[in-house]
Amino acid sequence: MGDRGVIVLSDNRGTTWKQAASVPVQALLTGVCFFDARHGVAVGHDEVILATGDAGESWKLVHYAPEAQRPLLDVWCGAGGEAIAVGAYSTYFTSADGGADWNEQHFAPSPAPQPAGAPHAARASSAIEESGGGYHLNRIVGAAASRLYIAAEAGHLYRSDDAGGHWQELTSPYAGSFFDVLPLGADALLACGLRGNLYRSEDAGASWRRLETGSVALLDGAARLPGGALAVVGLSGVVLVSRDGGRSFTLEQQSDRSGLAAALAVGRNEVLVAGEGGVRRVTLAEEH
Repeated sequence: MGDRGVIVLSDNRGTTWKQAASVPVQALLTGVCFFDARHGVAVGHDEVILATGDAGESWKLVHYAPEAQRPLLDVWCGAGGEAIAVGAYSTYFTSADGGADWNEQHFAPSPAPQPAGAPHAARASSAIEESGGGYHLNRIVGAAASRLYIAAEAGHLYRSDDAGGHWQELTSPYAGSFFDVLPLGADALLACGLRGNLYRSEDAGASWRRLETGSVALLDGAARLPGGALAVVGLSGVVLVSRDGGRSFTLEQQSDRSGLAAALAVGRNEVLVAGEGGVRRVTLAEEH
């Protein structure tokens, strides 16, 4: 899904595509999730929230507030019909009935532990919250059990261990924005950011190690492949591949250098990538 309310579907792992029969908006759509094979939710600009009950063939508008000027940027679907939509200025909506009804909530995470000698960062964070602003919440992802992560702007990362009931700000490894988080199992995860910044944590975000990427492009999408490989994509046609559980990555530069925004595994060595050039399949280099 993408600009002007366009939603396209494939039921053969991206070999062929068709456009959704009915989408009642023309806003830029930014995130989608499904509760089961038929029921899902999509979000986008103009604070759009859409719901489907027929596997994405048609959609109905369940929330729309263009006057708020707060684009929604991602959505998570959980068990029992629970869903969370996040967006600009810490916009945070929840649903308990499969996306039919939504309630806005104040996003108020517990602060991250502040290292000694860093009062300025704490004051800056407090100031933006008091102003009624809030950081852009760029991506929300689910991990094992009821653990969730949010990747946000200005070096902010958050974790919930109770399916969004409470949030804890994590100690950040850098001050730039994050655009995706990829849970790797147990307490390991990756966080993707600006200028080729890619970080790995082994302890659920309590500490981080920077990984070499060989790129300064914005990294904004990641996927786990069935064979164990990992792929991270970004602007300028960047595809980073790991075959050691995310401990190191190799750059597989795409020749067209078109920006990539998302990746989805469709085979042991293949990912679908979406971005400036549309949607296409990328076959990763064989392991040596």
